[in-house]
Amino acid sequence: MTFRRQARTVRRTVVTMRHFHRRTGRAIALAIGVILTAAACGQGGASPRQTLSVSPPAPGPGAKVMIIAEENHGYDQIIGNPRAPYLNRLATGYGTATDYDAGYPAHCPSLAAYILITSGTTGGICDDKDPRAHPLSGDNIFHQVSVSGRQWRGYAEAATGNCALHGHGHYLVRHMPATYYLDARADCRRWAVPLGDEDAGALRDDIAAGALPAFAFVSPDACHDMHGAADCPLDKVGAGDRWLQAWLPRIMAGPDYRAGRLTVIITWDEGTRAGNHIPTVVIAPTVHHVVATPRLTPCSTLRFAEEQLRLPLLGCARDATSLGPPFGL
Repeated sequence: MTFRRQARTVRRTVVTMRHFHRRTGRAIALAIGVILTAAACGQGGASPRQTLSVSPPAPGPGAKVMIIAEENHGYDQIIGNPRAPYLNRLATGYGTATDYDAGYPAHCPSLAAYILITSGTTGGICDDKDPRAHPLSGDNIFHQVSVSGRQWRGYAEAATGNCALHGHGHYLVRHMPATYYLDARADCRRWAVPLGDEDAGALRDDIAAGALPAFAFVSPDACHDMHGAADCPLDKVGAGDRWLQAWLPRIMAGPDYRAGRLTVIITWDEGTRAGNHIPTVVIAPTVHHVVATPRLTPCSTLRFAEEQLRLPLLGCARDATSLGPPFGL
């Protein structure tokens, strides 16, 4: 073999070995990342911060938005509260809105908040009556998603069945807004489902399969959404925090979140009668240590969801500041 042929052979060997090591290194790094994420999830989410090399969830057919609705606590009752350590780590590690108002009169109870965030109007509601008293005919994000050819889900913990129209036990129907809309009623019978628990059920299965819908509205039961009931733990905030710690690591380890498709918004219905300044935490793979200071409301959350899903803006969402840009989304 001539010297030139030997040199060419050596160069080809070096290039091949470099390519092999790069591919092997990437494979090893990916495997380690998967193992560490699985371990964190299995340990109950000891650390909520997960860094993924993905772009922000992009608007369009593949985008997914999940709202987790909590109850009856103002901003100062949650942010900085030592009884909610996990939630505060989420707020610090991902993003929190410091000037988020419930957007409706403080003397009105919960139902108005759930209707506002899903339709852009309270419909004049200022009570907590069930769907028989408030059969709503206006448009809403559930109907919008269905018409667009995609699916939604209402995951209701402690619900007695699909589209349960009456409260029972720790299931409060006023916390599942899809049940109030007449044009969503047919899909409600299929898609407003009992949540299940960490071991089995609709939410667990959809997370694991990477089959979360375009729009998901998650309603923990009265013991877990910080609302409380006579037979619930006295520490409402702590019980809600532990529920989130059980579910959020599972959601963030799921295929939808890890692929960069999913944004999770944890928000509250109302604060106190003295003021409706409420906490809101935004979780996405590209949101890191964000403190969002613009004035935001449930109309901002609805606008962001509709923008992500490329749906027409409803009601107050048309004029609201979108939740997305303050969090880099």
